[in-house]
Amino acid sequence: MVTVITGASKGIGKALALKFGKSGHQLALCARGIQELQHVKTELEKAGCLSPYIQAVDVSKKQEVLDFAEHIFKKYNKVDVLINNAGVFLPGEILNEADGRLEYQIETNVYSAYHMSRAIAPQMKINQAGHIFNMCSIASQTAYPNGGSYTISKFALLGMSKVLREELKPFGVKVTSVMPGATWSASWAGVDLPEERLMQANDIAEMVYAASKLSASAVVEELVIRPQLGDL
Repeated sequence: MVTVITGASKGIGKALALKFGKSGHQLALCARGIQELQHVKTELEKAGCLSPYIQAVDVSKKQEVLDFAEHIFKKYNKVDVLINNAGVFLPGEILNEADGRLEYQIETNVYSAYHMSRAIAPQMKINQAGHIFNMCSIASQTAYPNGGSYTISKFALLGMSKVLREELKPFGVKVTSVMPGATWSASWAGVDLPEERLMQANDIAEMVYAASKLSASAVVEELVIRPQLGDL
């Protein structure tokens, strides 16, 4: 099984890489920082996993995303699971946030998944099998204060994911929209909250992996995961 994970160097992406890697999957991983990716690769190899393919990619740039997909198919003859996890959270209010913030978050959070899916899914259609996970957010369902352009981008990603689900349904390719609430990651660095108030990245990885293991006749269309005490 070949699994592609974007934004795999930290947080939920790293937890996904470790979960799928330790479960025997061959991985292709990308993130902006090659050194952090190398640390993940070393950790996987020390755990006895197959050595992953890693590539530095700024997913906000279309050509870098397409180059990554091209390298994947040069190395592997198929992709079984695609996890569009890369994203960025920049808080703010629509009327007050810096100019360009919407464009950057749309490019990173939505266009990256759009271009990766368009590059990978045609091969899945041919094979009549495959699973695409799009890392949306609770913010894909509910607007919240200071969410600004981030919320817009996550609503858009959920919309794209729903459309992709309908388009790929007849070809045996699954699409799951993952909507986690507050999860410990770089986005929450420095926040003054007890660790137990937020979910662990591994919680998300466990649920995504479980959804990937269903029979060909079943799919989790939307996966909502919240902290036990609710949203922050």
